[in-house]
Amino acid sequence: MTKMKLGVEEYIDSAHHLPGHESCGIVHGHTYKVEVVLEGEKKPSGMVIDFYDVKQTVRSTLKEYDHCMLNDIMEYPSSENLCEHIYNRLSQQLDFPLSVKVWEGHGKWCQLSGIN
Repeated sequence: MTKMKLGVEEYIDSAHHLPGHESCGIVHGHTYKVEVVLEGEKKPSGMVIDFYDVKQTVRSTLKEYDHCMLNDIMEYPSSENLCEHIYNRLSQQLDFPLSVKVWEGHGKWCQLSGIN
């Protein structure tokens, strides 16, 4: 069997503030790009998993974070904590080693990976 990586990207818009942070302590928002990469064996069907199924799972999970106040979901919604939160939710739903990368706007990102 051949191991392959598959990836999808989605976007969420969310507001947050970082308590005690000098410039990010006031409420503001970001468009976050979320990239999810999973790794698995190609099955006889020719696919590791159908992209449709991955997109549906990712979209369903990200609904919780879209157009909301992230402080209502986690105490300190840094990019790192958001990435970890999304990773933990998706790893419970997708039975593959995966990686989650979250961009906070342009040029800034955090990644958590269970892929070697």
